[in-house]
Amino acid sequence: MAVNKCVKYLLFIFNLLFWISGCIILGVSIYLKVSKDGNKLTNDSIPGVNLLIAIGVIIMVLGFLGCCGAIKENRCLLMLFFVSLLIIFILLVAAGILGAVAQDKVKEALKDSLKEKLPLKDQPEDFKNDMDSMQSELQCCGLIDGPSDWDTVPASCKCNATVTDCIPGTNYNTPCSTKIIELMEKSMKIVLGIAFAIAALLIFGMVFSMMLYCQVSRKDGATTA
Repeated sequence: MAVNKCVKYLLFIFNLLFWISGCIILGVSIYLKVSKDGNKLTNDSIPGVNLLIAIGVIIMVLGFLGCCGAIKENRCLLMLFFVSLLIIFILLVAAGILGAVAQDKVKEALKDSLKEKLPLKDQPEDFKNDMDSMQSELQCCGLIDGPSDWDTVPASCKCNATVTDCIPGTNYNTPCSTKIIELMEKSMKIVLGIAFAIAALLIFGMVFSMMLYCQVSRKDGATTA
């Protein structure tokens, strides 16, 4: 029995698109990480970008594996591809459920972690430099209680003329922990959106790979007989 060429090339095209999407995710996530200007505070507090980098690399590897399995009609590669997609699908569903359930706990854990950095005047200079960069960029001041977290309020806490919700010359009142949590929520929405899109692709990939696997098995069985 011959292998259905339509299924074979559909799986190849799917994996080629899968590989390209992995390249795009990897490129965008690296750009997002680099665009943070190396600020250790925001990098440590928002792990979504690191997760996207890992997802991009995994998708690229799986896309290449699936392309090889489809073109060569290799049952071992096809089964390995199917099992890998199934494991990732289960992990994505589990991560989505855990993320939704533990969202409030993550926020509290983040605040507790930032509280350990107080008082700010006792922190090393590189930490204070990161704080200055973050306060200017996010338009916030302090970590937990606002300007009162500082012994001497730095210039990065001062409002400027481009900000509409504060008077120029005064300090930002919003603590940076609030801004970091907002960034984390936006980052997680992007991650979840990509995760759902990937989950849909995984289902199609599993269906096509198993169809091709069964056809290759029947062809090899007929050839042996």
